[in-house]
Amino acid sequence: MNKHVVMPLKDMVLFSKGQIHINADEHYDMLLQKRIDENDGYAIALTLKEYNDTNIYNEKDFYHIGNLIKVTKVSRESNGYRLSMDVLERVIVSSFDVEPNAFIATYEPLADMVDMDPKSEEEMVGYVKNMTEEMSKNIPGSEGFTKHLLQMTSMNELIAALMPYLHLSTEEKQAVLEMTSIRKKSLRFLDIMIERKEQLNLQIEMNSKFSDSMNQTYRERLLREQLKSIQEELGEKEGKSKKDYRAKIKEAKLPEDIEEIALEEVDKLDRMGPNGAESNVIRSYLDLILSLPWHASEVKDIDILEAEEALDSRHYGLKKVKERIIQHLTVMKLKKNKQGSILLLVGPPGTGKTSLARSIAEALDREYVRISLGGVRDEAEIRGHRRTYIGAMPGKIIQGMKRAGSKNPVFVLDEVDKLMVSASGDPAAALLEVLDPEQNNTFNDHYLDAPYDLSDVFFIATANDLRTIPGPLRDRMEIIQIGSYTAVEKYHIAVRHLFNQSLEEHGLTEDDIKLSENAFKAIIDKYTREAGVRNLKRQLDKLVRVSSEKIVTGKVERPYRIRENMLTSILGHEIARYDLVKEENSPGVVTGLAWTPVGGDILFIESAFIPGKGSLMVTGQLGDVMKESVRISLSLIKSRLHTYMTPQDFAKLDLHVHVPAGATPKDGPSAGVTMLTAIASLVTNKPVDSKLAMTGEVSLRGAVLPVGGIKEKVIAAHRSGIKKIILPFENKRDIEDVPVEVKSQLTFVYVKKIEEVLTEALGLELPEPYVNDFMLNIDDKKSEIGFNVNEGH
Repeated sequence: MNKHVVMPLKDMVLFSKGQIHINADEHYDMLLQKRIDENDGYAIALTLKEYNDTNIYNEKDFYHIGNLIKVTKVSRESNGYRLSMDVLERVIVSSFDVEPNAFIATYEPLADMVDMDPKSEEEMVGYVKNMTEEMSKNIPGSEGFTKHLLQMTSMNELIAALMPYLHLSTEEKQAVLEMTSIRKKSLRFLDIMIERKEQLNLQIEMNSKFSDSMNQTYRERLLREQLKSIQEELGEKEGKSKKDYRAKIKEAKLPEDIEEIALEEVDKLDRMGPNGAESNVIRSYLDLILSLPWHASEVKDIDILEAEEALDSRHYGLKKVKERIIQHLTVMKLKKNKQGSILLLVGPPGTGKTSLARSIAEALDREYVRISLGGVRDEAEIRGHRRTYIGAMPGKIIQGMKRAGSKNPVFVLDEVDKLMVSASGDPAAALLEVLDPEQNNTFNDHYLDAPYDLSDVFFIATANDLRTIPGPLRDRMEIIQIGSYTAVEKYHIAVRHLFNQSLEEHGLTEDDIKLSENAFKAIIDKYTREAGVRNLKRQLDKLVRVSSEKIVTGKVERPYRIRENMLTSILGHEIARYDLVKEENSPGVVTGLAWTPVGGDILFIESAFIPGKGSLMVTGQLGDVMKESVRISLSLIKSRLHTYMTPQDFAKLDLHVHVPAGATPKDGPSAGVTMLTAIASLVTNKPVDSKLAMTGEVSLRGAVLPVGGIKEKVIAAHRSGIKKIILPFENKRDIEDVPVEVKSQLTFVYVKKIEEVLTEALGLELPEPYVNDFMLNIDDKKSEIGFNVNEGH
């Protein structure tokens, strides 16, 4: 009994005697090679039954019949190693000994049993040579190899030369190696050669039926069939990955009508075959049906207290908004979520509308899905394309339901006010069905072409401006207004949320940067001018980004403390500028209040008389509504203050009304009171207190009408140094929305008529208007004015 170290072979069986060369990859065990070198290069080459990358085996992993070899040379190649060796004789291993990093095999030689007479072997050798020569005619470049085979005289030589080139599995090759009977081995090898010849002839016959000029479709089909055969040979059968749509449809337990539609499509697919022109379209359609949620999702109980805590922890302020959302969730809890809901969150950019929707989804423990409707101008974006079109796709609603994977997600429709009408249809009209609880239980997407139930979906739409949303669409949603944040609210949001987010995004912590309270407030007041907090977040990001560079480079010590006087060097010069009231106003100048998309502001209404012919001139890029307010105010002044200026005086003077910041368009029904007071101040030559501001619209009969945006306007007035505000009486209830820290420092005067405005602003005590007295006064001077009242001219 002899012993040698074992060399494992991967997917390789050695037959030939003599010198051979084999390649080994980068994982070749050089410690094993060292053991072989210590044994004068001798080893037992055994084929592995299964290979693994760990190089950890036991004796059951080896075939027990192999070859005694002698490794003569090991050279390094670019992609591994090249081994030169002599195959000496076939051996059988009787036992294994395990040593560190190697197996030691006990073996003995395994000789062939000569059981075939020389004449039979000679005939069989000639038959194999003829067969090989015939097959080589169809294999270009095989002439030299064939010539070498023709010089061989034994079956063992032919088997050793041809076996490495035959497409056989390792098990089949090992079975041939283990045969000791020359007769059986030769007959088995002859069967293999005959099978290979038939396969080659069949392939040649198939290829001959197709020329380069034939239809490409048939050639692709042939290639696919050949690929299928190769995959089957490799054990990679298509059946493992091929979709059995009929079985999947049964497993999905779709609604009866949907299952019927799906099975009809499967029948079409079966009739046209896998390479049909519409097969991919049908497969995509079936994939969509199978991926959509069709069955009602589990209804989870809503914990109202937990929802309140979630909203409070994620969103500072917005008290009324959060109360309204909690009320809505309470109703859903009582209704057992029988039906989906539709909310519309309206407010300026950056006020947290989308993040509120996400918080609602987390509070309800539902899936969250969001689509953006900004700039959508094609109805097909909502309803989908019909499948007859190339590149057809389902609409955004169905795609969102597919992503959600749930029948009752929280579905956010962002920027619903940015929908556009085009020649491709009106997407806002397509949304009418989606957002109508009476219709959306049978929503019809053109691509799906089957009714889909959206009634359990909680739709939340967001918008910046209600005016651009069509009335029918607006009526289908419950509107929740989100106002702009006050400076105090922005401060708390920055401290509690935004600053920590910026630190985390830049890889820093609160131990690295400290920001003073005054620095926070200065950033809010001097570097941002917005209703929300989006620009505030950008400024904090910039501050953290600049500071991180100083911290990393060692220019400052940790923690880096930032104070208000350091902001200019970090953020640059101040960006936002707010008008501040003057110490006193001249006659004809009054402070008004305005609402803008980024919050409230003050504006100064200026008026002046110029010698002329009684014309009215308005400047400051005012819109039609504000121009009408000026005309109405002038008419009221002529009728109520005729004791201060006669019609003859107005006829000799031009009135010029100007609103500064002429590059900014201004319009809206809230400047009538201010216009009236400015002209009255000019007419009476009495100045208005500079600390007094006002807002409201007036009618031709002298009534003061309510206006909007009171919260933003009052906050702007407080910021600019105003101490007293005149408001329409009907806006008194809106003061409840103003933060306590603001309204506690202001005085509010509520008025119903212009007489009260002029009394408060100018100290004028006007009598109640009597039209008959005024007409009589005009009648007394009709000869001077130049018209006849009785004739109506």
